Order: sequence, then structure tokens, then C-alpha cells
Amino acid sequence: MSDSYDVIVIGAGAAGLMAAARAGQRGRKVLLLEHTDTVGAKILISGGGRCNFTNMEIKPERLISANPHFARSALARYTQHDFIELVQAYHIPFYEKTLGQLFCEGAGAARLIVDMLLAECTKGGVTIGTDVHIQDVARLGEAYVVQTQVGRATAPSLIIATGGLSIPKLGATGFAYDIARQFQVAMIEPKPALVPLVFGIKDIELMRPLAGVSLEGIAAQGKTAFREGMVFTHRGLSGPAILQISSYWNKGESIYLDLLPDVKADAWLIEAKTARPRAQAATILSERLPQRLAHALTEKAGLDRPMADLKDAQLRSLSETLHHWDLTPVGDEGYAKAEVTKGGIDTAALNQKTMEVKNVPGLYFVGEAVDVTGWLGGYNFQWAWSSGVAAGEAV
Repeated sequence: MSDSYDVIVIGAGAAGLMAAARAGQRGRKVLLLEHTDTVGAKILISGGGRCNFTNMEIKPERLISANPHFARSALARYTQHDFIELVQAYHIPFYEKTLGQLFCEGAGAARLIVDMLLAECTKGGVTIGTDVHIQDVARLGEAYVVQTQVGRATAPSLIIATGGLSIPKLGATGFAYDIARQFQVAMIEPKPALVPLVFGIKDIELMRPLAGVSLEGIAAQGKTAFREGMVFTHRGLSGPAILQISSYWNKGESIYLDLLPDVKADAWLIEAKTARPRAQAATILSERLPQRLAHALTEKAGLDRPMADLKDAQLRSLSETLHHWDLTPVGDEGYAKAEVTKGGIDTAALNQKTMEVKNVPGLYFVGEAVDVTGWLGGYNFQWAWSSGVAAGEAV
């Protein structure tokens, strides 16, 4: 690598690739550095190798931030439709799954998205270095100096696109936060998001034997609720509905589950008692819930006997549990299982149009490193594309 560039991008994930490609295609001399041997590692594993690359229903209010309006500008100027056009230009087949989620077609097709982004970088003449370890970053005058084990590079613009702490096995580090501290850029405390929840001994006694049992239901915290699949695990709960609500949950708070969102359980159970008095309560519940879960719930409530032996008040109490099962997680599965990192670079420190640090000219943060966390289902990739373009257009 030569010494002098217009732009240095650190981190060759979704946001870094996008920022480098856009800057390069604007005629900037760009160096893109990645400390692992693989570019786009999270893209490659996303969606089981099919890459859930965006969502048809992108809205700013579906991204969480201390400043809920911060993402509006970038998302409006580079939308999901813009990225879809790029995918179509490369003739990458894709399909819409549930809830507006767009996936590439075919096993391992995520590689096509990475290849597309690399081709865009090639169009912009971007120099890419992998297995490059950053030893020091300094600002000398109006230039940033990046020292690595393979040499030194300088540029007036530095884009940090190294993501958050989630999925450390892919090489995630706190590098972006280190740079923020070095240049005195404010931060919101990072925490795991889109992550399975863990429960204490009282709840886990019921949950652990149910490991692998799944169903569709509603997970809610306060006024926020998601209706999707959920699954019991050896440590608690996972599945899309749980991952979604985890981004809104804080330690010490409770969540609640509605296991039968389409049924008025009290009326159904009382009618079943009249129609089938000799049937076991678990047998009735098994008609609408997984059998193991039905038995666990009736045993927990002390209702594992024939319907005729149960009072209407007991059935109403069971109905309340089915529709509003209050649970208090003791924690989550941590960054190893978290799909993204919530928190990060405080958006108050950034220009929302350019992603540049207001008080440090030429320094930009994009993607997951920033305190903007999307819903499950392609929202975080769209934030990576949009914020990457915003910085790439500005440098």
C-alpha cells in the first residue's frame, strides 16, 4: 500500500465496503483495511447464508437510538429501493420472506452480495488490504496517520466501520470505541441486542425441559410488542419475537408473552369444559399449543386433571397466563449470541447527513458502531448501506 490517500476506511464489513465503494466512485483515492482475512464476514453468515440484505418496510421508527430522528436523513437519501436496484443490476435473484424481509435465493447466495460490493469497490479503484492490523491511529495537522504491521498510510478523511462487539468469533472488537475515546467522542454504553434471553432458577425449571419447543406468539415489553416465532432453550427463550423484544428490554424489567394471540382463551376453555368434561386440561391445551408446553403449563398451575374437576375461576387464571405470562429475565446470552450491538457512538456527536464527528473534522463513524440499532429482518444491513453511502458521499 502506498502512503497517501484521500480516504482510509477501517473495517470491511457492510458499512465499510459501501462507504469505500461510494467514495472511490466519486474519484477519491481510497484504502480499505480489514484486520481479519475475510471481507463481509457478517454478510456471509446472515440469513443462514442467504443474507437478509434489507426490508421493504424500512422506517426510522424501527431503528432504536437515543436520538430516534438521527437515522432519518441517511435512510431517506439511500433507501431500501436504491439497494434493491443495485442487487438487480448484478442479476442477483432474491425473494421476499415474511414481514418484508428480502433474502438472496439459494444456499450460500450471501457470497453474491459480497462479490457485488467488491465489484463496486473495484469500479472505484479502492485498494483493499486484509489481515492488516492497526497498530496506531494519530492525527497530525489535517491528516490521519494509520500505522499497521505492513506500513503507514495517511489521509485527510478516516471512516471507522469496525462494527460493535457482537459475534466475536467473526473478529468483532471494540476498536471503534477505542478510537472514540482517543478523540473524545461521546458514547452510549454498548450492550448486546437481538439476543436470546436468560432466566433464573424458578423459570428455568419449567423452560429447560421444553428446550426446542417453538410456537408463534407475542413478546412484549411496555408498549412494544412483536408477534413472531419464539423457542424455548436450555437457558431461557429465543426466536425472532424474543430477539426483537430483547432490544427494548433492560435488566430488572419484565416481559410478557401471549401464547394464544388469536384465541379468547377463557371462553374457549370454559366451553371445552362443558363440551368435553372428561378430557384432561393438557389435552385441551394441546389442540392449540405444543404438547410439551401444554403439559408443563397445566402442571405448573396444578391443573393436570380432567376439565370437569376445574373451576371456571381456575380456567380464567390459566387463560391469564396464556395471554399475559409475566417473566423477568436475569440477563441475556451476551455478545457471542447477539446479532448486533446496541449503543455505541453517541449520535449527538455526529452530523446526521455526513456521519462526520462534529468536533473532529475528517473523522467518520458508520454502521453498527453508531448508536442506531435496527429491528431484526434486514434493518441493520440497510442502516449499514445508508450510513456508508452518507459518509462515502461526504468525504
